[in-house]
This record gives sequence, structure tokens and C-alpha cells, in this order.
Amino acid sequence: MRFKAGIQNINTFNKFTASLASLSPVAWVRLDETEVRFTVIPEQGTQVWSVLSIETIFEQYTIQSAADNVVNLEVPLPSLQRALKSALNATSANIRLTKKDGLPILCLTIVSTSNAPNQFSAFGSTASRDDGPSYDDSQISNVTDGLSRHRETIITQDIPVRVMSMANVQGIHEPRCREPDVYIVLPPLLQLKSISDRFTRLAMTSRASASGGGGTASSSSSGPKLEMSANMHGCLRLGIRTDAMNISSVWTKLSNPDLDPAVVEGGDEGVLQHPSTRMKELGDAEGRSEEGWATVRIDGRDWGKVMSVGRLAGRVIACFCHEHALILYVYLSNSDEDRDVSVLTYYVSSYSP
Repeated sequence: MRFKAGIQNINTFNKFTASLASLSPVAWVRLDETEVRFTVIPEQGTQVWSVLSIETIFEQYTIQSAADNVVNLEVPLPSLQRALKSALNATSANIRLTKKDGLPILCLTIVSTSNAPNQFSAFGSTASRDDGPSYDDSQISNVTDGLSRHRETIITQDIPVRVMSMANVQGIHEPRCREPDVYIVLPPLLQLKSISDRFTRLAMTSRASASGGGGTASSSSSGPKLEMSANMHGCLRLGIRTDAMNISSVWTKLSNPDLDPAVVEGGDEGVLQHPSTRMKELGDAEGRSEEGWATVRIDGRDWGKVMSVGRLAGRVIACFCHEHALILYVYLSNSDEDRDVSVLTYYVSSYSP
């Protein structure tokens, strides 16, 4: 079994890993010859099924295994994210699967170059931290280039992983949802996150006040529920309703993507009979009518974590299954028509009214 690759976009990889780590401490990573998959399935909350083209984050990519060149790993996301964060200013970085003391690890090697005085310095041998990967600053070389002297620093960080057999993962499948009632392109996620977090904080403060100040709402296992609705006329509504408040924000003139008959069962006739087509016959572009809206209710704190993917600045299409689920498709390229596009799929369950 072998995996080795250079990391060509450390910043994107770091932001992507950080967004997943906010939802779960562990990810299932599937590596093969054509793509990289990161899957997060927490005990509660949003699931993420992401498919990245190799070129999105890697270069000089090598994968080999007896299982048709497929490698499945269980990876601790906080450790991986800390390692990547330390490589943000690196000259180059590569990652490989190896063993240390008989246990599998992902070894991240970071190379950085800086100007240095004409002297040799070393930082000592490998040191370990209990809360993160190990560091090795012992491999340092000085390179003379004309009158300047540069120091090349090589740091290695070890992320412990677990190799998963095909039998371990064959029963893991994406959630199945019925056909969505509404498709809509969301406004910028960082904007949406700002409003969502504000509504959630207001509801938590209101809950704490209603309890007489005997405790904070943040100690509750269930956070405030946001109500999110959309129609097929470019309208999106985000609100929160409690005994003490009823507030909402509305966006209009958003885009509703057209369905492609080539990927809809039944082709053109299937598009005509699709729930979203029927919903488009209802409502209006100003959102005045309550007809034609699909609604889901989501946990405010979990939603705030989901919105952290906005730091990747991708196009996001939200699919509303009325009173059932919200599915987000986050595209990491400029166009979802690109055959090699990388897409993150978020499955958010709806709570009962």
C-alpha cells in the first residue's frame, strides 16, 4: 500500500479541513486513482460527502494498493488541520502514508526557506506534543547563493491514522432523499452565516432570560431552530420564531437552476412532472404569496458550523425537500459544468415543527 503526493494548494486544503473539523473530529478519507473523497458522519448533525478532483489539492500524486489502488483511511481532522495550518507559508509540502513504531501515519513534510546570517543553527531533534502531530526541525541546510545565505528548514509532522479495509466501508452509503421541491443558489455563505449566527444568539439570549437567568442557553443539548424557506422564483427566507420573537430576513432575485433532462429520470417528461416544476407554478418573485415555498427547520448552532465552508468561496446550490431535509452542493470551481469539478455535499435533516 502506497500513497504519496505534493500539496499544490495548501490554503484551500487547510480551509476545507477546518470546515469539516467544525462538524466532526474524524473523517473517512477514500483515495483512488481519479479522486479524493472526504466523508464526515457525526452521531448527530450534518453529514458531509465531498468529492475532490486530485488537482484541487494535490500534484505528483501516487496511489497503490492491492484493493484496486484504493486506500481508505480514518483521519483525525483536528490533527490534520493543525499540521496544514503550520504549512501555510511553506515553500513546498508533501504528504505520504507510512508507518512509525509499527503504526500507520500520514507524514506531512514542510519545506520553507528564509534569509539567515552566515552561521549554522539547529533547533534540536524531534519533539512531540500531546495535543498535536510531532515536529522535526532537525533537518536544516544552508544554501549559498551569491552574497546571500538562505536557510532551508524541513519540518515533518505525523498524523496518526487508521487503515480501513473494504469490508469496513462497504456498508457506508450517502443518505437517500426524495426529489427536492425547490432548487436555489444561495447568497454568499459568509453573509448568510453572519445573519444566522445573529438570530441564533438572539434566541439563546431570549431563552436564557426566560429561564430567569439560572443558566445559559448554550448549555442545552438542543440549540435554537432556524426556519429556512425558498421558492422557485428566486426568493429565500431565513427566520427564527420563539415565544419572545419572530424575525426573518428575505433575499430576492436569486437564481433557480434549470434541471437537465439528461440527468432526470424520464427526460423532458420527467422534468415536467418534477416537484420543482409544480412549485414554480405557484408563488411569485416578490415572495408575497405563501404558496410554492419549501421549508426546513435546522439547528442554529449546527448551521453556523456548516456555513464555515463559506471561507472556500464556492457556488452553493440548496435543494429543499419540504419538511424533510436540506441538501447543499458546494462547488469549488467557478462552474458546476466542469467535468472535473470538486463538490461538497451537505445533508441537513429538518426538525419537526
